[in-house]
Amino acid sequence: MTLELDSRVEAFLEMLAAERGAAANTRDAYLTDLTDFSDFLGHTKPVSTASTAEIASYMQRLGTSGMAARTQARRLSALKQFFLFLLREGVREDNPAAEVGAPKLPKTLPKYLSESEVDALLNAARNMEGLPGLKAQAGLEILYSTGLRVTEMLSLLASSLSTDAMMLLIKGKGGKERMIPLSDAARQAAAALRAASPAKARYLFAGRDISQPMTRQGFALLLKQAANEAGLDPAKLSPHVLRHSFASHLLAHGADLRALQKLLGHADIATTEIYTHVLAERLHELVQAHHPLAIQRAGD
Repeated sequence: MTLELDSRVEAFLEMLAAERGAAANTRDAYLTDLTDFSDFLGHTKPVSTASTAEIASYMQRLGTSGMAARTQARRLSALKQFFLFLLREGVREDNPAAEVGAPKLPKTLPKYLSESEVDALLNAARNMEGLPGLKAQAGLEILYSTGLRVTEMLSLLASSLSTDAMMLLIKGKGGKERMIPLSDAARQAAAALRAASPAKARYLFAGRDISQPMTRQGFALLLKQAANEAGLDPAKLSPHVLRHSFASHLLAHGADLRALQKLLGHADIATTEIYTHVLAERLHELVQAHHPLAIQRAGD
């Protein structure tokens, strides 16, 4: 049996789109993960009928294959989400993936730019010519001042920034909405881009087909061009690095972690806590600058 013949998988993917607002690339990732598990089973049975032992055996094989721990964890997460869906739909009476342990993930700090590097990047974008330059400038200003995910930014309608409103209404993961403040520089850059774009463009960042948004790959190329102009390593720059920079710089300047959670659209505060390395650095600096013993020793 092939994965395509397992109607439960198709129903799961449809649920992701209808109830969670999952983008096409997200659904494709789930399908890829479930297909890999189906390949492991040898297509001898539907994925939906797999046992805990089979899932554990599959994860063991992934571990011995040298696959990155994060990729292994994503594969297991996909299986857990799929079988949880079947459980809720009454198709199964259990979630066979629930008891399978996830691999230990290495603790990595998010990569982000320094404030001077962001300034250099913004200045470089301002010097880029034509419509691509306006897209690069508006994109950088918006991403850095809001912390939006690149898909959220590229989904902005041209009409959503057609006023002098100070806030943006963003529909994020799972269709959840949040309000994001917009800087004056971002509003001005967006206005300049809108004025130079085709009148019938539906999206602020219009693609070659003006009825469709610019692709993530297309914007990534503009970002790399701006990085080259700024003298930065393009390989170290991505829209997500700008999101990390937004969060790290806000915390470094005294922002509250809960407020940052809302701005980033994180469902769980634990996700936002990856940025606490910045808080730790700031607290250390405060102690060194103001604690009596630290001051006394500095003067010795």
